[in-house]
Amino acid sequence: MRLEGTAALVTGGGSGLGAATARELARQGAKVAVLDVNPDGAAQVAREIGGLALRCDITSTESLQQALAAAREAHGPARILMNVAGIGGARRVIGKDGSPMPIEDFKRVIDVNLVGTFNAIRLAAAEMVKLEALEDGARGVIVNTASVAAYDGQIGQEAYAASKGGLVSLTLPLARDLAQWGVRVATIAPGLFLTPLLHQLPQDVQQSLAASIPFPKRLGKPEEFAELAAHIVRNDHLNGEVIRLDGALRMAPR
Repeated sequence: MRLEGTAALVTGGGSGLGAATARELARQGAKVAVLDVNPDGAAQVAREIGGLALRCDITSTESLQQALAAAREAHGPARILMNVAGIGGARRVIGKDGSPMPIEDFKRVIDVNLVGTFNAIRLAAAEMVKLEALEDGARGVIVNTASVAAYDGQIGQEAYAASKGGLVSLTLPLARDLAQWGVRVATIAPGLFLTPLLHQLPQDVQQSLAASIPFPKRLGKPEEFAELAAHIVRNDHLNGEVIRLDGALRMAPR
């Protein structure tokens, strides 16, 4: 699918991997709506790329519906959905004091990363399937963001790994389900990337993390994630696949 002139939605587009993805799509000519729970971050990225900033909480159907309607009014129906919004969090099942992890902590990560992403998928896909088919019957592309934690979850990452593992497992059935309408689905599972969260770590900690990556021995660049996301849109035969983007990293238990 061509990016030039095509309307795109980027959740979590106000920072990190989402911001880099919004920039890359805009660079290649897409009309980008930047959706983020942080309106200031969304506005900053949107100003930079000439896009549209929309405050959006992906766990809220009402918030998503309002954002999709505003994006549609400004750019026309979206054929591209980049699901990058998500949260982290690390907590052991049993704490040092012997108490169990609060179930609310587990639910929150699942609700944002898994349920929230599916919420965006179902609402955006419902609009995509009504669009006029393009070449080869294509109507849309959905790209989700998982993590290598889906495969190599570390101690304390039970909630995060489960949420990202859910996205990995969703990819193929979603692609099969939406194939009848010409909507493709793929997922990127990034490793250690130099996002704002890692930027806050001391330099020696960053270097230690980078040393664990076989090659190249550095943290991933958000632009590399964005380039892959854009390639998935352009490559019409990429469908139902989860792609690890991690420099051959396999995470240790801790």
